[in-house]
This record gives sequence, C-alpha cells and structure tokens, in this order.
Amino acid sequence: MNVADVTAKAKVLLEALPYIQDFRGSTFVVKYGGSFMDDPNPAVRVRVSTDIAFLAACGINVVVVHGGGKAISRAMDASGLKANFVNGLRVTDEATIAIVKKTLDESVNKDVCDAITAAKGKPKGLPGDSVLVCQKLTTDDDGKAIDLGYVGDVTEVKVKLIKKEIGEGFIPIISPVAEGYDGKPYNVNADTAAGRVASALRARRLVYMSDVPGLLADPKNPDSLISTLKISQVDDLKKKGVIDKGMRPKVQSAIRALEDGVQRVHFIDGRLPHSLLLEIFTDKGIGTEIVHG
Repeated sequence: MNVADVTAKAKVLLEALPYIQDFRGSTFVVKYGGSFMDDPNPAVRVRVSTDIAFLAACGINVVVVHGGGKAISRAMDASGLKANFVNGLRVTDEATIAIVKKTLDESVNKDVCDAITAAKGKPKGLPGDSVLVCQKLTTDDDGKAIDLGYVGDVTEVKVKLIKKEIGEGFIPIISPVAEGYDGKPYNVNADTAAGRVASALRARRLVYMSDVPGLLADPKNPDSLISTLKISQVDDLKKKGVIDKGMRPKVQSAIRALEDGVQRVHFIDGRLPHSLLLEIFTDKGIGTEIVHG
C-alpha cells in the first residue's frame, strides 16, 4: 500500500471522528426495507449489516425496524393465498395475518439478526406485537374510510422494553406487527412503525433504507437528488408529483417524527455500498435528509 492510499484512508477516518464523538450515546432508528433485502447477491445484506454493527460499535444505540413484504407474498403464494393490495396496503384477513406474523417474526427477523450477528453485532429479535400497540386502520392517507382487515395504526410503543434491550448492549430488531386493542396481531406499515418508534425513543436520527437514492426532483433523472428538504417544501413537492404515492407514507412518517422530537430523517439507497455510514459520518452525505428548516 502506497503513502497516498494510507493518507486517503486516514482522511476518511478523520472526517468521521467528530461525528462519532458527537453521536456517541445517541439513539438511531433504522428502517431496513426495500428490494435489497431480497437481493440475490448476499454481499448487499452483508454490507448493510456491517454498517449497523459499525454504528453500534461507535457507541450509538441502534434500533432496527424491518419490512418484509416480498417474503410475505412468497409465503402466501406457497399457501395458495392471493395477495390483494389497496393503495399499496395489504388487505389482511385472518388467514393472511397468521402468515404475516409467522413470516416476519420467524423468517425475516431471524435473517436480519443472523446477518448482524455475522458482522459481530449483538441483535435481539423482538416480535413487533411485544412492543407495539395499535388501533385498527380505518382511513387512508386522504382520510377516506377503508377496511383492510387486520391492518393497524401504531398508537403506543413500549419504550421501557426497547430501552431494556439497549441497556443490556443489544440492537433491538423489531418486526412490523402490532397488538390490537382486541389482543390480536395486526399488520402495520413498516415505514410508519419506524417513525413511531423513533418518536417514542426521541431518536436523534431516523434513517429509511430502501431501493431508491432518496427524493429526486425529476424521478426519471437519478442525478436530480434533493440533498436537503425542509418540511415547508413538502406540500409543494406533493403537488408537483415529486413526492408520489410510493414515497408519501415515508415522508408523512418523517414529518410526524420530526414534529415529535426526532432531529433529522434520512432517505438512503441500501443497495449502494455502505450508504448508511456515508450518510451519517461524512460532511456531504449520500441521500436526502429532511429537516425542520
């Protein structure tokens, strides 16, 4: 290795140092989702898991909320059940919620935990309905009445249980299932669940990892990334169609989290090598951050 390579590596470490010092002891919530979870190349998931383990090793309290929609659809197909969606939300009857809970808790959650363990992290799988409480979802984003079956909206986060795991040195890994007021499990939107968890924990950062680079001023142009977005600019971008149906739950959850005390929210592409570390520990970042303004 030549001197230039060594010096370049040292510069990267020095750029990260003030962030590591500043963030030590802070709580970060990471929403782990998107097609990269199903990427046939295992190196993608290894990189993400290594980044999460790295954050924890730097003294950051990391909490992960994962998705798993594609795994659920595969499990439903195997059981002979047809997936049905309304405005991007899965219609969830009694047979479906049983598959949803089993797939998320016993398959996806375990896979995420295994990957972080392999990266020398200390994950602790938490079934969502052990720490999340919900009411039945009765309206969509536009306020129109809907009935999707066992689909809920998180109303309470059992913060003490999550903090207990953090206090014992674990990285809590939470599935997007919540307990309804009737004591039954409900399917919940993972983006929304991550936002509620971040709000309840008063997290310093909420990071949404998916399979898009962030918010694009022109959705057809990957070079039109919006690096920083103020809450006051959101309505205008919705009207222009920049924030479309797919991004709306994420953006709405981000705004609510910011209003509830989360300092910043980030949207990053989990497929890019070490995007989580680059967004958190470098001056420029790599995705979109939403701030109060």
